[in-house]
Amino acid sequence: MFSITSALTLCLLSGAAAENTAKPNIFFLLTDDQDVILGGLKPMKKLHSLVAEQGTTFSNAMVHTPICCPSRSSYLSGRYLHNSLTFRNSPQDGCANISWAEGPEKDTYAVYAKNAGYRTSYSGKYLNDYSLPGSYLCDKRGDKGCLRTPPGWDDWHGLVGNSRYYNVSIIDNGVRTDYGTNTKTDYGPDLFFNHSKQFLQDHLANHKSTPFLCVLATPSCHGPFTPADKYKGVFNESTAPRTPNYNHSNEDKQWLMRQLSPITDNMATMIDNVHNNRWETLLSVDDYMAEVIAMLEAASVLDNTYIVFTSDHGFQLGNHRLPGDKRHPYEHDIRIPFLIRGPGVPVNVTNDHIVLNIDVAPTFADIVSGQVPSTMDGTSFLPILTGSQQEWRHDFLVTYFGQYQEPCELQKCPPPNPDNFHVIDGKNNTYNCLRTLNTTDDSMICAFVDHENFVELYNHQNDPYQLTNIASSNGGIVANKMIRLRQLMGCKAKECRDL
Repeated sequence: MFSITSALTLCLLSGAAAENTAKPNIFFLLTDDQDVILGGLKPMKKLHSLVAEQGTTFSNAMVHTPICCPSRSSYLSGRYLHNSLTFRNSPQDGCANISWAEGPEKDTYAVYAKNAGYRTSYSGKYLNDYSLPGSYLCDKRGDKGCLRTPPGWDDWHGLVGNSRYYNVSIIDNGVRTDYGTNTKTDYGPDLFFNHSKQFLQDHLANHKSTPFLCVLATPSCHGPFTPADKYKGVFNESTAPRTPNYNHSNEDKQWLMRQLSPITDNMATMIDNVHNNRWETLLSVDDYMAEVIAMLEAASVLDNTYIVFTSDHGFQLGNHRLPGDKRHPYEHDIRIPFLIRGPGVPVNVTNDHIVLNIDVAPTFADIVSGQVPSTMDGTSFLPILTGSQQEWRHDFLVTYFGQYQEPCELQKCPPPNPDNFHVIDGKNNTYNCLRTLNTTDDSMICAFVDHENFVELYNHQNDPYQLTNIASSNGGIVANKMIRLRQLMGCKAKECRDL
């Protein structure tokens, strides 16, 4: 694998504005549950014109785990799930708990940015259990630890718990504020954007000679999918895409998928409503991006600012009979939108390299310091933007630990009636997968941790919607890929980059 040097980063920066020797700024907008292959970018016209057309779109951007807290931990730490120690959306499984806070959280991209002299700001959803009882130093509401600012952040405006749009609670630099349901003053995504806006306004007015790292992590377009009042109903006439895998039977898939009942007419209407509301929430996000870019341009710092846009994972809208969530090893769940513009970034270009959520932290560390930290599993993607890096990954690990309750070992107990089974998670929805993508091999193999030792294998060149599991008829391929999968399951830091 490639060893990043400060010379490469400096070369990249010099391509944008030779006369500008200041360290580049970073503005990072992270959405929640936004898909890409089901049309998740379609409503965002401003993002397209201001970022995609002015920068690079990664067409093969994916996450290594399709669930919120583990993926967000990986964005921050640059580590695969098995090294970030965040396995599920709960404190007992690593989400915002002591193993995270006293380990990987001390080594996030924010820490490197702050140490490099950046002013840092975070506004929005952090980790699902942040500031909730059971999280780090927060046994019960009111404990001092519930108000903590994670390492590396000069300015902090973090959502308490998981995504919501009203009745939001925010830890604002050590002070908790609880909001209500006023549509003009309490809309959560606006609250987070307004804080980022205020940080940027102050920075550009009073600290312009210092570089900034500003993160806006909007809850949009996560459930409950509540758009701003001004955008309600804009997409009332739209419908979710009916892809070839929509409501498709799952007889050849693992046990949980085989139980799923067909999508009913009522469920189809619900799926369409969810789709439309998700799009409507993203119209606000589109506005936020446009306003930030206008601010940076007015202050003459746009050309020296990296603007990165992506999501924590994808989504499903009736695909494979999954009515609407994530958690599964299928393309609609693991593929994400990923756009970047900034100094030296090729303009109006699509790049087909595999870029992962674990690559964001090492890339940000590379931008601010010229090197990738030795603790990170991911790789800086700066060199592939410039074409100076020829060797790059052709495969990666996808991992998920099913969430379940006892005694039924499903997401919810008791089990539903077999003819109305729509439970989307369970203990046996635990898997490790190898996703491969190169000129001769576009495939995924998944080994499930269940009593069947079930395996799914898909050839995406012939079957892009993962309709037909071909594992049983390809024993040799399965055996070879399992060797590679086991290597990635045990890798750490540079070893992951060199494999």
